[in-house]
Amino acid sequence: MDLRARIDDCKDGFLFFAITPPREAVSAQRATEIANATIARLNSIKPDAVVLYDIADESDRNADERPFPFLPTMDPADYMERHFESWSTPVVVYRAVGKYPEASLHSWLIAQDTSRVFSVFVGASSRNRAMETSLARAYALRNEFRPDLHLGGVAIPERHTRSRDEHLRLIAKQESGCSFFITQVVYDANAVKNLVSDYRSECERRGLPLAPIVFTFSVVGSLKTLEFLRWLGVEVPHWVENDLANALNPLLASHDHALAVATDLISYCRRMGVPFGINVESVSARREEIEMAVELAAQLSNTLKQG
Repeated sequence: MDLRARIDDCKDGFLFFAITPPREAVSAQRATEIANATIARLNSIKPDAVVLYDIADESDRNADERPFPFLPTMDPADYMERHFESWSTPVVVYRAVGKYPEASLHSWLIAQDTSRVFSVFVGASSRNRAMETSLARAYALRNEFRPDLHLGGVAIPERHTRSRDEHLRLIAKQESGCSFFITQVVYDANAVKNLVSDYRSECERRGLPLAPIVFTFSVVGSLKTLEFLRWLGVEVPHWVENDLANALNPLLASHDHALAVATDLISYCRRMGVPFGINVESVSARREEIEMAVELAAQLSNTLKQG
């Protein structure tokens, strides 16, 4: 069963692998070299889809100093078309819709091969940010012109911890056309379980199907990277931060934590009958972090197959 059918039938157990496109300043030749190296690694784990993030400057959302400077990256759609064309399985292309004029987004929608391309629309990072196209308008464009494009939505477990209404946001996105969700990076299993439980209960109450929720995991090789995740809004439990700070090998410790949380959530979702997927994120340029992310994805792929 292909990924489109698995999502439509609310099946679970699929694996995504997420990357960021190269920096905007790299040459076309270097971008192709990076893509080829990435595809070679991906062929060893055979994910059901590759996720290409659309990076935006989020300094308006957080006034604190950014741990790493913002460096524009290539447009994920352009990167896919020009350098990732040899990848044969689906690609989930993120669209930070506020960056794109409506005409540009419309043209992109019309041009897509929906047997291969999926998308996730991301709204503005804050209410104060000027937008070319609102998230609501982007949903409307997709529903009018490309309803066959499988569309995902962002899920933020930490927001549910604060406001207890993230499950209602998911349902609203589902009613706007989303057929799956991808979380931001997960460190706190309890926050995710609370969201999943409330989403499941509300869908049952309304008689709605449960859309698959894809949980994102990442490895980190330094506390500065962990600080950057926190700057992005990811909440890391204090005990996890202590573990990583005191570990002889923080990268291995973060891998072990991600593996344990992912395994816990796989078991929980299967017990609760909630469809899910796993997304392993590799956004670092450091070789050892990339290889550890690939190793984590391979291990979780085996775990998914055991179910």
